[in-house]
Amino acid sequence: MVLPAKKFAILPEQQQLAAIQRELQFYPADNTNPTALTVDQIRFYNRQGYLSQLQALSERELRDTRSFFNPLLEKVLRSGESSYSISTAHLKYRPVYDLLRHPVIVSYVQDLLGENVIGWGSHFFCKMPHDPVAVNWHQDASYWPLTPSKTVTVWLAIDHVDTENACMKFIPQSHLHGHLPWRESQQQDNNVLDQTVDSALDYGVPVNNVLQAGQMSMHSDLLLHGSEPNPSDRRRCGLTLRYCAADVHAYMDWNLKGIVVAGQADPQLWPGAPAPSETS
Repeated sequence: MVLPAKKFAILPEQQQLAAIQRELQFYPADNTNPTALTVDQIRFYNRQGYLSQLQALSERELRDTRSFFNPLLEKVLRSGESSYSISTAHLKYRPVYDLLRHPVIVSYVQDLLGENVIGWGSHFFCKMPHDPVAVNWHQDASYWPLTPSKTVTVWLAIDHVDTENACMKFIPQSHLHGHLPWRESQQQDNNVLDQTVDSALDYGVPVNNVLQAGQMSMHSDLLLHGSEPNPSDRRRCGLTLRYCAADVHAYMDWNLKGIVVAGQADPQLWPGAPAPSETS
């Protein structure tokens, strides 16, 4: 469907997004012979909009990821940037590029999106201990110049995440309602992002996305989700990895962020970003 621009606050990128004819609706996974998930898990994803507590990294891989990320975070914080500022990391750091292509993670994603998959996004969402900032209810699709919305977000837990340290929350089945009206966040919202869906709780009861470090969840780009401030003494870090089916069109040069992680893609749509050489 075409999004009516009058429903939304006009942010700089939203002016460009409003001109794109985007098809924002849920495309259920149609897979009766999955390789990494079960048929019941695929049915659950189609109905609820998410899957959780999927094992992604081995203990060694988790240690290696933390050994890369912890010094990087320290460097970023020393430079005056925030713990949320490490984005599009797969274009800058080889360890993140490799995680985006991780065969276990990609196999889960393939079962939902099909044989041909593009990995195009990576962003560390790191809530420090006693972090007062929230992530307000939102839909990922609002931000992305992609159409049709055949996309999946992986949330890979670098730390243990639970209700004590502000795990992410989902509103099950909210992805079935299409694209929802939102407003531009205000300073008093103390929101990491710049959008808020005020009517989120009208669409269901939130569930907690509790994960052990090394586990991951997956959710639809139309599923309402968010998280509270972190009042605990524990850090809560996750790496979001974004994927789409290879027939998705990307605008605003976002196709230049993508790499083919499974199958193949039309190079006119997805020319393929080069692997970075930097490791930290």
